[in-house]
This record gives sequence, structure tokens and C-alpha cells, in this order.
Amino acid sequence: MATPPSLCIEKLKKALDSAEIGQHPVEVHGALVGLICGGVEQANTVWLKPLLELMNDGQPLTSELQQLITELFQDTATRLGDAEYGFNPLLPEEEEPLSTRLECLALWVQSYLTAIALIQPKLNGASSDVREIIQDLGAIAQVEFDVSDDDESEGAFIELHEFVRMAAVLCYSEFGPEIPLDDSEPAAPLH
Repeated sequence: MATPPSLCIEKLKKALDSAEIGQHPVEVHGALVGLICGGVEQANTVWLKPLLELMNDGQPLTSELQQLITELFQDTATRLGDAEYGFNPLLPEEEEPLSTRLECLALWVQSYLTAIALIQPKLNGASSDVREIIQDLGAIAQVEFDVSDDDESEGAFIELHEFVRMAAVLCYSEFGPEIPLDDSEPAAPLH
């Protein structure tokens, strides 16, 4: 069973605090997703260098924090690459006040946009759909946090959350690793 977002956020927050890194866990996840969706090299830990530039001025992480982030990176890359795993931005659960969840969504989107812009030099030459989505994400990153905890506001948040989720999936499909379309070739014998 997957770890609930609240436990993942709490564990990552403790490790960030222990390493004296002033990032919120949702910012770290947003940056990871932005790098992955922007097409960062996923082999070995090549992806770690741009992440360190974004979150720690290029300085190395503690081994505990690096291990947590590596696990989060691998899980996120798997979820983005395979629709069956169901990618979602790492955000507080619905038990948290709506204003907190909205603020975290804005932080996630800001980090996502920064990371994708850092890693994807052809962002301005992307498809019109992706360019429009990037503009819309920019507006979401500026969203106001003064909301009431009513059904209408909750519904609007759910729509924003789904838009952000699908925007990441669309960017991944445009800039992420090539996925072979035809797997009908027979596999080579194992022996």
C-alpha cells in the first residue's frame, strides 16, 4: 500500500529541517516533477545536480535526505511513466484547511515551473497546448489564499488540483523520455 501524502510530507519535512534546508516538501516534489516532466536525464543520479541547484544552492544533501528524495524521484518517475500508477502532486490531504492546501498547491506549481524552465530549453518552442498550460500554471502559482472552507471553494480547489495533475502529465508526454509505440517485436531469447 502506498504511503499517505501526509506521512510522506511529514517524513520529508523532518529530514529537510534536520538538514537546515528551508524548502517545504511540496516544493521539493514540485521541483522533482518539473525536472522529470522537462526531460531530465533519469539514469544514475544525473537529475540530482539540477535539483540541488534549485533547493540547496548546489550543496550536497545529508545521506538520509538524499535517500528520501531519491525514493520520491523514482516513485514519481514511475507514476508519470505509467498511467496505471496514478500520478498526483504531493499535497496535504483533505483534512487540512483549504487555505493550507491551496497555499501548498501554489508552492508546488511555482517549484514545478521553475524546474521545468531550468531543464527544458525548448519550452518556448513547445506545442501550443503546453505553452498555454504553462501560462495557466503561472496564474495558478499566483492564486489568492484567502478562501472559505465551503463546498464551492472545495470544488474549485479539486478542479485546480486536477488541472495541475493533467498539466504535468501532458508536459511529461511532450518532453519526457520516448516511449516505444510498438512492442510487437518478438523478445530475444533469454539463453
